[in-house]
Amino acid sequence: MKVLLINGSPHKSGNTFLALKEVSDTLATEGIESEIVQIGTKPVRSCIACGQCIVKSLGKCVFDDDICNRISEKMASADALIVGSPVYYGQPNGAVLSLIQRMFFSAGSHVQYKPAAAIAVCRRGGATSAFQTLNMPFQMMNMPVVTSQYWNIVYGREEGEARLDIEGMQTMRTLAKNMAWILKNAHAECANHHPEKEEWQPMNFIR
Repeated sequence: MKVLLINGSPHKSGNTFLALKEVSDTLATEGIESEIVQIGTKPVRSCIACGQCIVKSLGKCVFDDDICNRISEKMASADALIVGSPVYYGQPNGAVLSLIQRMFFSAGSHVQYKPAAAIAVCRRGGATSAFQTLNMPFQMMNMPVVTSQYWNIVYGREEGEARLDIEGMQTMRTLAKNMAWILKNAHAECANHHPEKEEWQPMNFIR
């Protein structure tokens, strides 16, 4: 079993990384493999709604000049997903939102029914709105949202300050333990037995 953790911060070793590392280290104590992937500082395209990934049945985004498809490939072999992001103006980093939107649309089969969680890291405020935004795509992809003892929020501004957020770090460890518990039970009890899906019945409000 493996969990893919996406570091949505441009700072490779910043506070978002520290929060994810706390999760990763705790997963290891539970016998769960994990990998932290950073989106980096290079541009990440936004989805332009061209639909070519669907029309051509690519299973990936038609644009292959950034990190999106590389992370989609990693997600294909992962059993769960955790996305961490710093908070910018009450929102997640725009680059990580672009990544998630394109990955979920072009390679949605890689994430369906896999447990997921979000982590928001902030200096002071805006964490709950960013946390909510990160969680919304999971619910559209039939991904069970893994909970913790509190919202998955860690505080810190300067590099390393996240370690001083004692409750935040405990929340990360609890999240990891809950993720491990869900994965172990899913693999033991009902591996590959997903709920039966009804045929999608789209309805537009504008006729």
